Amino acid sequence: MAHPLSDTYLFKPFKLGDVTLGHRIVHLPTTRYRATPEHVPTDLMKQYYTDRARSGGLLITEAAMISLTLGIYANVPGIWNETQVAAWRQIVDSVHEAGGAIAMQIWALGRVGKPDLLKAHGLELRAPSAIYHSDEAERVAVEVGNPIRELTEEQIRDIIYVQFANSARLAVESGVDFVAWTDKYGGGIEGRARFVLELIDHLCTVIDPRKLAVRLSPFNDFQVPYVNPTAEEDYTYIVKELQKRADDGKALAFLDISDKSHNPDGTTSAPTTAFVRKYWKGVLVEGGSFTYDKINHWRAIQETVGQDDKALVGFCRYYTSNPDLPERLRDGYELTDYDRSTFYTHYNYGYNTFPVHGQEIDTDPEEKVVGMALAS
Repeated sequence: MAHPLSDTYLFKPFKLGDVTLGHRIVHLPTTRYRATPEHVPTDLMKQYYTDRARSGGLLITEAAMISLTLGIYANVPGIWNETQVAAWRQIVDSVHEAGGAIAMQIWALGRVGKPDLLKAHGLELRAPSAIYHSDEAERVAVEVGNPIRELTEEQIRDIIYVQFANSARLAVESGVDFVAWTDKYGGGIEGRARFVLELIDHLCTVIDPRKLAVRLSPFNDFQVPYVNPTAEEDYTYIVKELQKRADDGKALAFLDISDKSHNPDGTTSAPTTAFVRKYWKGVLVEGGSFTYDKINHWRAIQETVGQDDKALVGFCRYYTSNPDLPERLRDGYELTDYDRSTFYTHYNYGYNTFPVHGQEIDTDPEEKVVGMALAS
């Protein structure tokens, strides 16, 4: 049995914008392939998010594509048409009924989109520059006859002012409490930060900035060709710019900071992201490293929320395998290990088949239950 956290700040109610959360534990975005081939959310997704909303916390959804033209993954959800809105609305309503709050993450895949899927739709693999994230990615793109085509300035403006703006509006229409977006981008830092800042400035004219958030990964080395040697310097500039906007009355709901980097052997390491708090005065969601030590994770959690009244702590993989994660942390129950092999399948096994503490679920890994669209 681990150390219970029931008497810590982790389980004090937290006011986030117009929403009051029951605790400070956040479900971080986890890419999963449980939508339909047409990228419509399914009943499997509805059950997944509802089960994790019952403790009254904030759930950040898996990223929803803003269009097909900017990269495709099979069976990930989208948010660019009314059918998708209707499906997401059922998930949002169910989460609210269960007592939780929900933020939808939206993204454009760019160079990491699947070139074969794009070609099947008659679409090009598009990215800001013709730099692949790996030699294997380049080999596949060339082999299928769909190498990266660089985006023009006009196309980048369309992404910002049309496609992201449309998805943000539709996300709000679905009823979510917040809209978050994740950045994968690539002169000086002012030029490289132009996209993220210009996008935020425009989205703040589309929806209330208090409903908008952004996820930053300063030390990410997943799906990038090299580790950014000036990560702290670059992200310090971005965070300072976001704080300037907050000081001018356009504060975002929160920043979501991933404080981990991926290693070639599948493990992760946790470089410090403490510099972010030096410049960002608002709500900060920190996640990525709290369960390295599965038994003694309580110490890092308690230190984070005990020292920072505007800190929320996020979990990703262990929220997948522990639908009652907040209760387990509260009461000190051991966490159920996750199963990486089921992360990116299309079936229910390994998705909605993890029990809450004290429960047993009889499941058959060979039973291929796929999701049904929540709208058509």
